[in-house]
Amino acid sequence: MAGGASESRTSLGDRVYAWQLHHKFMAVDSLRRLLVSPTSSLMTWLVIGIALALPLGLGVALDNARRVSIGWDSPAQISLFLRGEVSVQAAEALRSRVQQRPDVEATRLIPRDQALDEFRQLSGFADVLQNLDENPLPNLVLVTPARAQLAAADAAALREQLQAEPGVERAVLDMEWVQRLNALMRISQRIVWALGLILAAGVLLVVGNTIRLAIEARREEIIVVKLVGGSNAFVRRPFLYTGLWYGLGGAVFAWAVVTGALWWLRGPFESLALLYQSSVSLQGLGLGGGLLLLAFGGLLGLLGAWLAVARHLSGIEPT
Repeated sequence: MAGGASESRTSLGDRVYAWQLHHKFMAVDSLRRLLVSPTSSLMTWLVIGIALALPLGLGVALDNARRVSIGWDSPAQISLFLRGEVSVQAAEALRSRVQQRPDVEATRLIPRDQALDEFRQLSGFADVLQNLDENPLPNLVLVTPARAQLAAADAAALREQLQAEPGVERAVLDMEWVQRLNALMRISQRIVWALGLILAAGVLLVVGNTIRLAIEARREEIIVVKLVGGSNAFVRRPFLYTGLWYGLGGAVFAWAVVTGALWWLRGPFESLALLYQSSVSLQGLGLGGGLLLLAFGGLLGLLGAWLAVARHLSGIEPT
């Protein structure tokens, strides 16, 4: 009994060792077959790399744009443009009344004369403005909501209430454009996801069709292996490793394309960020993102090869 158990354990260990050895051999042999015909392999890698690089590059661009605009929506501010007949004293009384509201954190009055002076200094039209008979600008009250009112719905409700104040011509919520920008970025993110799914399906088709051609080219070899007792798993293994190498190679090309594009755009991006008083720099994938890209590319290649093998290998049987 003891001898039988020892022989069983030895036999199991030998089978595991043989299984591991065959996996290593198939991984190396499948890569060698790809490198033997570099032109066709390179073309396949390029197609897969471009398909992965398009949604990846757009995603990185959106992430960098989000980093630049991360501080634009804080704090929210409501501008109260007063009617022309409202005097500075009446505007100050309105500001004081608004300041006493519990949902308002701070207020600031900008008299029309001060607003005209600032506009004259910043616009470069000092000579033109000098010839005006009267000041066309209204008195302005800037209102900063309390922290509890910074949500878009609460700030909009506060704007509606301030619009109803006597003497107010128009109340403008200054964060509305930021909300529109954020909505556009959310839409863009969904478009990137949709494009990524479509191109991932394209990668599956490319790998699947390439593996199908490889199966047809090795049909006679597959028949011989099955004649001597080779299982479907044994025959399937080299094609799965071929798909894995295709996916990994395509991911490397995608990483190179995105990294090169980021290097090319780094200077203009930093110049744009400085215009918005931001010191952020263009960020790439990083180590974690690169490893995820390799894993995703390899998984796509493996899945495409599995689908092709499952469909076409069963039809090849010895006769």
